Amino acid sequence: MPLDFTAIDFETANSSSASACAVGLTRVRAGVVVATAGWLIQPPAGHDRFFDLNVGIHGIRAEDVVHAKSWSAQLHDIAAFVGSDVLVAHNAGFDMTVLRRACEVTGDVCPPYRYVCSLQVARKTYELPSYRLPSVATAVGFLEFAHHDAAADALACAHIMIDAAARAGVDDVSDLAATLGLRVGQIAVPAPAPAVLSADAVALAV
Repeated sequence: MPLDFTAIDFETANSSSASACAVGLTRVRAGVVVATAGWLIQPPAGHDRFFDLNVGIHGIRAEDVVHAKSWSAQLHDIAAFVGSDVLVAHNAGFDMTVLRRACEVTGDVCPPYRYVCSLQVARKTYELPSYRLPSVATAVGFLEFAHHDAAADALACAHIMIDAAARAGVDDVSDLAATLGLRVGQIAVPAPAPAVLSADAVALAV
């Protein structure tokens, strides 16, 4: 199978995992970057306060997202870009939690994406003093990118996976994970709540 996947990165407004304020996406086909995208997001209500700490990291402020789409309005755009791809993210647990939690607080259905963590891949592939995204990106020759710009981070993540797959001699994300002894995760979709029967319905059933 060809090396096809979508790299994704989120930035958040505050310490809430539901507070997505930006997303970056990079599509890879047969080991080649073929499309990139990124946009700002209005964080869900109740999770939309911008903390100074987060603003200091990514530079996005509340006024920057005033005219951006809400989480619910732009979720379709993410899904349209990703399609049925396996997602890849650096420290994927964070980004998959953002997806899941933002959907939970807005009542949206979170797609049950499969995913691989490029941080785990990097730790199994390279001998480096640090496995932060800029350090690994430099090791694979992807230099001078704007760290914590969501689109730039997603592109850097994609280049790490492409390089790691080449070093492992595989051309499929799942094969790369298996070769390195890693698992392909999947976002858990909450089970539907059991139906609550009325007293009359219970009486009819007995």
